[in-house]
Amino acid sequence: MDTAALALVIIGALNWGLIGLFRFDLVAALFGGQGALFSRIVYSLVGLAGIYSITFLMGNRSITKARRD
Repeated sequence: MDTAALALVIIGALNWGLIGLFRFDLVAALFGGQGALFSRIVYSLVGLAGIYSITFLMGNRSITKARRD
């Protein structure tokens, strides 16, 4: 779950970077515009991943050591 959230947050950050620098919305370009159903799903998933990722910042997650076999 953490990896999926991180991947979506990175996608969102890259998309916002493109919007800020070049006025180009990659998600909208790939999936048929900002109002297209799939674009809205991607935007929603990125938003949910961002909310989930707040737990990384707040330190509410328990840190476990990787098992070494």
